[in-house]
Amino acid sequence: MSAADIARLAGVGRAAVSNWRRRHPDFPQPVGGTPTSPVFALAEIEAWLRDQDKLQELPLEERVWQALRAEARDDLRVAEVLADAGELLLEHHATGALRLGRPAGPLTAETAKAVAELADTRGAVEAFEFLFTRYRETQTRRASTTPSEAPGLMTALAGDARTILDPACGTGDLLLAALGDGRRLLGQDADRDVARLTTVRLTLLGGEATVLDGDSLRRDAFPGALADVVLCDPPFHERAWGHEELTTDPRWEYGLPPRLEPELAWVQHALAHLEPGGRAVVLMPAVAAGRRSGRRIRAQLLRKGALRAVAGLSPTHHLWILRRPEGTPPPTVLMIDSADPDTVVTTWRRHADDPDHDTAGVSRAVPVIDLLDEEVDLTPSRHVSAARSERIAERFTETHDRLATTLEKAGGLVPALPPATGRPEARSVPLSELARMGHLTIHHAPMRGDTEDGASPLLTAEDVIEGRAPTGSVPRDDARWIPIEAGDVVVAVVARHFAVRVAEGDGPLLGPQLCLIRVDPRHLDPHFVAGVLRSSANARATIVQSTGTIGRADIRRAQVPRLSLEDQHRYGAAFRRMTEFESALRNTVAMGTELAQLLADGVAEGTLAPPESS
Repeated sequence: MSAADIARLAGVGRAAVSNWRRRHPDFPQPVGGTPTSPVFALAEIEAWLRDQDKLQELPLEERVWQALRAEARDDLRVAEVLADAGELLLEHHATGALRLGRPAGPLTAETAKAVAELADTRGAVEAFEFLFTRYRETQTRRASTTPSEAPGLMTALAGDARTILDPACGTGDLLLAALGDGRRLLGQDADRDVARLTTVRLTLLGGEATVLDGDSLRRDAFPGALADVVLCDPPFHERAWGHEELTTDPRWEYGLPPRLEPELAWVQHALAHLEPGGRAVVLMPAVAAGRRSGRRIRAQLLRKGALRAVAGLSPTHHLWILRRPEGTPPPTVLMIDSADPDTVVTTWRRHADDPDHDTAGVSRAVPVIDLLDEEVDLTPSRHVSAARSERIAERFTETHDRLATTLEKAGGLVPALPPATGRPEARSVPLSELARMGHLTIHHAPMRGDTEDGASPLLTAEDVIEGRAPTGSVPRDDARWIPIEAGDVVVAVVARHFAVRVAEGDGPLLGPQLCLIRVDPRHLDPHFVAGVLRSSANARATIVQSTGTIGRADIRRAQVPRLSLEDQHRYGAAFRRMTEFESALRNTVAMGTELAQLLADGVAEGTLAPPESS
């Protein structure tokens, strides 16, 4: 069980649980998880809380969840155990009872009995939804970044259908949104237990669902099956998707997908499973609209009439609306630049009746011939006409409100640390010594690299300094470049101090003039290391030369205080909040600049009124 589970068990907040761990030497030790997200044995926690007179009577549903969590023992097995429980609930849903006299499958008899009691009390559907919600809470570190509005929006854009396929269905959010009378739902997921969970979830809610496991690109579970609609939220930036072994695959009708653009493989997989005239809606990373490596495939999708619209939902997510070509390719492609789902759906439906309709600042039907240039850039904001002057007042209000909200939140991000009293002075150790001890490894990127067709994203020193997304690129097959992984500490040198970023997930390659520190989380907290690297003392001790804005330093000479892992986590949390505060400040400056421009434009065009005199 997690710290959040313990807090529920005792009826307190998570901060109280952290305090107990610090103050009570007899508090149970973690039995799994990670240093930042440990898990504990249910029996040990219950015994400790009972001894401390802190154990509260839990509701039945919480007791069942804790029993399932205890059987899993590891968050990586929660899906398997919940799927076992879900299949028992399916039996209860079908027959109104569970036959507990027989073996209960992988679950213990005691846990199966608790599941049956919960189903009798709340019903199988409500019982599963509660347990599934708790399961989602355990997966926050691995959760998808899919926008919450995407399932409903994608289903609305797809329109009516009898057979709907999702080849990367996960826990079935897209198929659940498409649930309807007479609809046949097909799904596939690489994780067998997640596929079982999705089957339970859809079946309990009345869906006619077939969900199979396996990698859809390597081992298609529905070969030859054609659907009216394909909905897909594919895994972004997956490097090992099967490029080498699938080179001659017949699905690549529009071109062999580049190794570092698996999203274009998923687009063609979706098209291969459509009936002629069938529709696919695929959630895509925004960068896929303009990467040079994918421009030939984008051009073929346009020439053959397969790509019908691109909707820019956010700076990171686009929706591609595709149709299996039949007849003469249409002369235009609809570009929509709006984050509002209702606007996107209304605009798409209006386009069906009036293909040449444009809405200034929102959408434009772009001639295909205009897109077939050297870049074949499908980013909607590049093609949508400028906003009408009457929209300036609306944008001014929206920006003003966002700025006010950001300013309000920013103050709460500043960590409040009291003066240290009574703590013995910690001995500091250079990174070189920590590397020798095996607590971390230090990596340096090549000094330079050339951009070319088929390039992969590269994090530059300027990106780290400015706190922005990767803007560089390097040859896709150049093995010199180091992939950045979640928890890596990336360091740049600027104006005689360090700019530091902790990678939140696996991502781009390490750019020139950057250093990467990969810590062992059993000994070091990456946010703590990142924070102390920014100290003035480390800048003075390590920087050995400077040339212009970007300097060079011997990072191995940087000193890190030797603190307990628990103290590191506490300091690391403070450093992380300060990093979020700095990001909020950068956003504030950007919004302030935008607001000033909108004010000038609104006054010049007469769409903003002066403030009332007091």
